[in-house]
Amino acid sequence: MAGKLSAFFGAQDMTQGSPMGNLVKFSVPLLIGNMAQQLYSTVDSIVVGNYVGDGALAAVGASGPILNLLLVLFMGISMGATVMVSQYYGAKDREKLTATVGTTITATFLASVFIMIVGPLVTRPIMTALGTPADILEDACAYLIIIFLGIIGSGYYNIISGILRGLGDSIMPLIFLLVACALNTALDVWFVAGFHWGVAGAAIATIIAQAVSGGLCLWQLCRMKETFTLDLRCLWPRAQYVKQLIRLGLPSGLTQAIFSFAMIIVQSLTNSFGTAIIAANTVVMRVDGFAMMPNFTFGTAMTTYTGQNIGAGKLDRCVKGTRKGLLLALSVSVALVLLILLFGRYLMQMFTQTQEVISIGMQMLQTLAVGYVAMSVTQVLAGVMRGAGDTMTPMWISIITTVIVRVPVAYGLEFLTRPEGGAMGSGAPTPLFLSLLISWVIGAILTSLAYRMGRWRKKSIVAASVRDAHEEIELTPDQPEA
Repeated sequence: MAGKLSAFFGAQDMTQGSPMGNLVKFSVPLLIGNMAQQLYSTVDSIVVGNYVGDGALAAVGASGPILNLLLVLFMGISMGATVMVSQYYGAKDREKLTATVGTTITATFLASVFIMIVGPLVTRPIMTALGTPADILEDACAYLIIIFLGIIGSGYYNIISGILRGLGDSIMPLIFLLVACALNTALDVWFVAGFHWGVAGAAIATIIAQAVSGGLCLWQLCRMKETFTLDLRCLWPRAQYVKQLIRLGLPSGLTQAIFSFAMIIVQSLTNSFGTAIIAANTVVMRVDGFAMMPNFTFGTAMTTYTGQNIGAGKLDRCVKGTRKGLLLALSVSVALVLLILLFGRYLMQMFTQTQEVISIGMQMLQTLAVGYVAMSVTQVLAGVMRGAGDTMTPMWISIITTVIVRVPVAYGLEFLTRPEGGAMGSGAPTPLFLSLLISWVIGAILTSLAYRMGRWRKKSIVAASVRDAHEEIELTPDQPEA
């Protein structure tokens, strides 16, 4: 009995058994966990929107792109660690797995200290440069600065949970996140509604809850002695693992940085429309976060699944798993999008009772609907490429879709809808989301082409047999398994 519980709550070997079974077992708790993590910012928005007002809601939303931009260090480290851990675990290389984990823990600490110092210093200059409306500027800056000062908890949760998922364990990160999410909700209501601390109270509640989740993840990692040896010696970073972490993680970090930078540029356009549009955009982005969860979930699942099987030299299982991953992601995404379109108005009423904000938000959601399905394809296939060690291709696709497509389309369409002689922000707000839809569809097409070209098959960091493989990769119906 104890052995079964240990297997359920520990590392999962995804190189054996049914690919569909592996993905479902791994993805279900991951999906629940991703949705729970989305509740961090969602609960903040709901509480401040209802107890403080639309201005505070807009302040929390306006801070999002800046926060995401400075978190790219964590995202890069997390992706590099996930790929390395999954491949070394698949290859059953305990020594390299231990060195990777130790190096990652140290890198997380250094990245946290950097953000805690730099974040508060650049917050106000950036928010001012973006033209954040004066009525929400102070609240937006206060929210961001508090989040940055307590960022170490979020850093350790996101990166160590990435290590655990690379080992195939999506259960324990979920449990820790649910505990922290419940704590965040209780503290949000207490600090904002009870103490009347406004957006600062929401930020304080968030960093306390994140510190709890990060501490629990670190505790779980220290207990996994059967998988690797974690002691003080392994915390000293080794050059070869730092280089590997950077090589694999930097493209993913840059991808998110590019996306965040594009969001900041578009946020400047959004700010020009005024507080009502900013508030509607904030609400839509919260709902959007849940609509995107299946896509991010199955993308992460495919990274771990592919990494372990590439490490074990089982390219055929990667191909079968990709088909299953696409089927799961598309099915769940379509169902969730339908639910959001049917009940989106009710979801928005959780954030605000202002009918103008709700009506604008529904128009935005209807514009984005098809794009969520396209993103299913992008995330699954990009997850496969990253898991195999090819993190550069998704980065270049992201550059094309955000820098070359989204930003010019957003500003161009807004310019075309302006009245004669009108200033920025006098046109229609629809381009804010139409540009995002167009970039998502183009991204799905480019990612599918890149996957079919098969460059990812030659990027394994541990299995020479995979680099020499000649299997053709095609998205055709499965053949019967032996």
